[in-house]
Amino acid sequence: MSQHDVTITDHTIPLAVRDHGGDGPPLLLLHGLGGTLDAWQELAPALTGAYRVVAMDLRGHGLSGDAPWEWDAVLDDVEAVVDRLGLGAPAIAGHSLGGMLAVLWAARHPECPAVVNLDGLRSAENDPANYPGMDPALVTQELARLKAMFDAQQAAMARPLPPEQVAALPPRAVTTSGGDSHLRPGPELLAAVRYAPHFRDAVPALRAVRCPTLVVLPTQDPPGMPGGELMAALRRGVRRDLAPIAAAHPHIQVVELAASHNMVQEKPGDVAQLISDFLQDTSR
Repeated sequence: MSQHDVTITDHTIPLAVRDHGGDGPPLLLLHGLGGTLDAWQELAPALTGAYRVVAMDLRGHGLSGDAPWEWDAVLDDVEAVVDRLGLGAPAIAGHSLGGMLAVLWAARHPECPAVVNLDGLRSAENDPANYPGMDPALVTQELARLKAMFDAQQAAMARPLPPEQVAALPPRAVTTSGGDSHLRPGPELLAAVRYAPHFRDAVPALRAVRCPTLVVLPTQDPPGMPGGELMAALRRGVRRDLAPIAAAHPHIQVVELAASHNMVQEKPGDVAQLISDFLQDTSR
């Protein structure tokens, strides 16, 4: 199947969409914070044999328009894509921030047939209580180091990029205005998402989802994150708080994958297989 890119223009902002084609029921893919629809480029072809696969750039990302980050408005963006492409009631698979949106979409749409959440339950910056089994003083120290790293990244979003860096980046990752080029998303959107309660902890939102849900958790630290115990403790906290919800809601399945948070890029074949197997099981 050949893919084609389209832009939805009759919405509050332009929305960039990639229709990978494919035969079967619709599957919409939502990328993570700072990503674009290109994130699914290796994974999507493995799913088009059984599904019509569509990916989109979230607002403020890629080639979609800029607008304040408001969760309901972002879900309206998804709604516009579903409506304009005639997807009906698609299954939703999302990574990180996209996984959080997938959960919210399913809570808003009881007719949603299935949701796949790829490590989209809790951000790395979190309440110290969400790092069980780790010395509290060390948690505080490591969280301060993590905050400084993310603060520096956020500040970098506001600075113009040198031409050599622009040339090395994918076109969807950069916006140019007035002769200056900047990374997308901008610092305002990054800050709005970063400190949103739902981004910090989406685990409770799973209680409102009634359709079959697959949660894929990583077992490894993502590259470039602070070393030590922090990320392992964060994963322990997610497992701790997810377990009683999954036990009370048997439509929620939890699997672990030998990969980091960057699982879509690290193991696209394995992730595609997990999605495919799960969706096939739910359709029986």
